[in-house]
Amino acid sequence: MSFKQIIKKIHLRLGFISGIIVTFLGITGCILAFQHEIERITNPYQFVEVQENPVLKPSKLQEIAVQALPEKHIHGISYHEPGKAIVATFYSEDYYYLVYLNPYSGEVLKVKDMGRDFFRIIVNGHFYLWLPPHIGQPIVASATLIFVIILITGIILWWPRNSRFSRQNFSFKWIRAERLNIDLHRVLGFYASWILIFITFTGLVWGFQWFAKSTYWITSGGKQLTEFYMPTVDSIPEQKPVIPAIDVLWQRMTKEYPSAKVLEVHIPENDSSAIEVAANPDDKTYWKADYRYFDQYTLNEIEVTHIYGKLDSTTVADKIARMNYDIHVGAIAGLAGKILAFCASLIAASLPVTGFFIWRNRKKRQQRPLFQ
Repeated sequence: MSFKQIIKKIHLRLGFISGIIVTFLGITGCILAFQHEIERITNPYQFVEVQENPVLKPSKLQEIAVQALPEKHIHGISYHEPGKAIVATFYSEDYYYLVYLNPYSGEVLKVKDMGRDFFRIIVNGHFYLWLPPHIGQPIVASATLIFVIILITGIILWWPRNSRFSRQNFSFKWIRAERLNIDLHRVLGFYASWILIFITFTGLVWGFQWFAKSTYWITSGGKQLTEFYMPTVDSIPEQKPVIPAIDVLWQRMTKEYPSAKVLEVHIPENDSSAIEVAANPDDKTYWKADYRYFDQYTLNEIEVTHIYGKLDSTTVADKIARMNYDIHVGAIAGLAGKILAFCASLIAASLPVTGFFIWRNRKKRQQRPLFQ
């Protein structure tokens, strides 16, 4: 058995094992590629009329939002660019709500149960197949790892033997349906594989801790990835500050980041938790954000050693790790990147289908009687 015959068997068998899941991940990936753009059109409560009046402080918005969801724990208040609503996040293991508020009047524009949100449902399917995370995530991650091997073996099988075959491998032949199906699988698969490699690798970073740590170890030159942690305060005073700490920090960060598209103030989880403030100059990606942590009593800044600190303090490996989501959805390259991610995901969804028909047609030819 030749080398390419062995590769072909590996490619075929792994395709049967992971095909259904790969098609599902490709379809859901297409849906999620333009999530923000679709939500801008379909969710008018995200927008408000710009006024000359000052926007409300976080403590006031917190008070209003908590009245809308009195039995839930508020996680943070997000300020966006002028013309967009304030978003209060309520989050725990049992629920996830967003409360949209008018930044000038505090009017509640929408209370959104993210458990029923269409895109949130698609995300849960994409990550966990709508199974419990400890079951669904390993299945998705394993199928993704298998798909990486399929992509590599597919490129090996595609690689032309000589220049004549090289020209054929880059074009479609509209001779008959069976031939067209083969070309859809081989040609589209080859073109998409160079994008899908990035999408699958970033998916594996989420799926396997060992893969995430190994990637960081390689890109950092042998350093260990520090797990995320929330810093705590040194001591709790008997009397709390008169002015809410989140208001003071919000005002301070507003001056430090006048061009921030998103400024999020996190509410302390308890009396010993620090306050996190995130400032992002780009509301279409996440990796550029500065994450700052402060003592909720003294307002002194607390330095952290994980990757989610100030962007200027991060290493190249830290930045690559931060970019993982933005690379996965194509947002790292703007609209063009999202279009590429969408097309690659669509092709990925089609590969198991066209591959199955290639196998079935060959099976029929093998079973065809010699004389008819």
